[in-house]
Amino acid sequence: GMTRCLHFVLSSSHARTASSATLSSSAAAAAAASFCGKASSRGPCRVAQRGAAAASGSRSAEATGCGWASWSTTALCAGRARSRARLLTMSASSAREASRRAIAWFRSDLRVDDNPMLADASKHSDGNVIAVYCFDPKIFRATTRLGKFAKTGLHRARFLLECVADLRNSLEKLGSGLVVRVGEPEDVLAELAKTLNVTDIFYTEEVCSEELAVERGVRDALQAGVTLHKRWGATTLHHIDDLPMQPSDVPNVFSTFRRQVENKGLPVRKCVAPPSNLKRVPDSVQIGELPSIRELTGDSNAAAHAAHDERAVLKFVGGEAAGRARVLYYTHESGLISSYKQTRNGMVGEAYSSKFSAWLAHGCVSARWIYAEIKRYEEKHGANDSTYWLIFELLWRDYFRFAALKYGSSIFLPGGPRGRTDKKWSKDMKRLAAWTEGNTGFPLVDANMRELRQTGFMSNRGRQNVASFLVRELGVDWRLGAEWFESLLLDSDPCSNYGNWNYAAGIGDDPREDRHFNVVKQAKTYDPSGEYARLWLPELDSLPSDHIYEPYRCPKDELQRCNVVLGVDYPNPVVRSFGRGNFGLDQNVSAGKAHQGPSRPKQRQKQTKERGNRKAASAAKQQSADPLARPD
Repeated sequence: GMTRCLHFVLSSSHARTASSATLSSSAAAAAAASFCGKASSRGPCRVAQRGAAAASGSRSAEATGCGWASWSTTALCAGRARSRARLLTMSASSAREASRRAIAWFRSDLRVDDNPMLADASKHSDGNVIAVYCFDPKIFRATTRLGKFAKTGLHRARFLLECVADLRNSLEKLGSGLVVRVGEPEDVLAELAKTLNVTDIFYTEEVCSEELAVERGVRDALQAGVTLHKRWGATTLHHIDDLPMQPSDVPNVFSTFRRQVENKGLPVRKCVAPPSNLKRVPDSVQIGELPSIRELTGDSNAAAHAAHDERAVLKFVGGEAAGRARVLYYTHESGLISSYKQTRNGMVGEAYSSKFSAWLAHGCVSARWIYAEIKRYEEKHGANDSTYWLIFELLWRDYFRFAALKYGSSIFLPGGPRGRTDKKWSKDMKRLAAWTEGNTGFPLVDANMRELRQTGFMSNRGRQNVASFLVRELGVDWRLGAEWFESLLLDSDPCSNYGNWNYAAGIGDDPREDRHFNVVKQAKTYDPSGEYARLWLPELDSLPSDHIYEPYRCPKDELQRCNVVLGVDYPNPVVRSFGRGNFGLDQNVSAGKAHQGPSRPKQRQKQTKERGNRKAASAAKQQSADPLARPD
């Protein structure tokens, strides 16, 4: 802003040296001082003072930064008047620009497309936006409350760094940039607002306790005259203001919530385009370098530990560009979405599910942009149960966020939203360690836990099973499991993470959520060949499929032939019974029927069928009218 104004004044004076006075070196230095970075925080005030002094004649030309070379008295007065007028004009423009300057505080909304917070900040300030991201030590150097696990594990730290780097690149393409700081937002934003004379800060609101505490801290740290503008934004598929009920009246049961939303035909708002008028970050502002993962986490071997594992379902790369690419590939390019409902319970490879969750959790893509792409796919290829089911999953994500808003901090308490006191949780650290390290002696649990540790990801089927095993079979405090997930998962989001753990532990408000998964039956149902177990438990690779998920039942001669020694190569089971205690280790467990889930609402199916009939009739009519047309 103001530095560029000075460059304009200097170049203009230089171009006219033959006919008017030029700035002396001392005058140039004085003028530069009035426009440089240190003065930018109070530039408009200082410029006004200097203008008033010059107008009244109370200060000399040299004192106000307008010293001139030796010319005639007439030339000196005329040149000085023209120069002052130019400076005052440019200074007034800079002052107006600074008075409209806004900060866009990015948090878990790391994208430029469909970001109402950024769009509103740009509109409010006529594009004069300072985009800011803070690497908060409370997130990267802190530990969880109970388990003392790293608050942010290495895989998520690496992914988040990639997200921020991509956001900076996107903003630069729009003509702006991203200011990055390592520090608490409470300190960083207050200092930037003061230094840059910012009067408005925009941000996307959160709903959980730690995030709300940061918002309160920022509000308390800001000086008078700075306004915080919070936006719900595009965090959820359905905007909070469009719900058919107040947040406090969100149903206790998801299916009730789903039916109310679907029966109302609740619209999904249109996506918001990226701002087209963003201005560059002022030269006086140091944009800051992104920290390395080592600097961020304090782990000297962080880069190696966070490296990609070839067995991973996908090479997850953070950022809006990678997130959009994955969505477009899964929907339009590969058409994998068409069979999502049939494949979603898989555990091996990139094709069995969408894998959108990591980019959604960090706000690299919005739920409603994904929805728009699903609708675009349906327009071309028709709707089916699979396209509906993916929207159904987005609705689950909405529900957990609205429920977190309704229940507040109770979702983090031992008894959950229901305040249950009849459940007594153990803090047996040996059992917890067996679970976190993938050494329980139950291959489905161990394979999933090792995948999580090595990649930061786990399938939905796996998450349900390992959570059930921790709380049902081991009796360990569910909050320790939630904290472990929070630490390691790429897609960790407090609403979905703790909402799902409430469900697994049977402490939420849904009376039907007290579910118990038989991990052996589940393994035989969803991985009958043992492919997943062999991928993550190579020590069991040689076991036959009918024993790979029950190595403790494998005959000794078979174990010897396969060169497997239980208790040495692979651990013995940590419990002697499972499945609500109904199954001992010597009992055979059969595979069950795969979960099907609900189909599309009948009304929606009817509308889709009618639309398909109309298209078919139109095509038939067109074909009959064209004598050269022939069937494909």
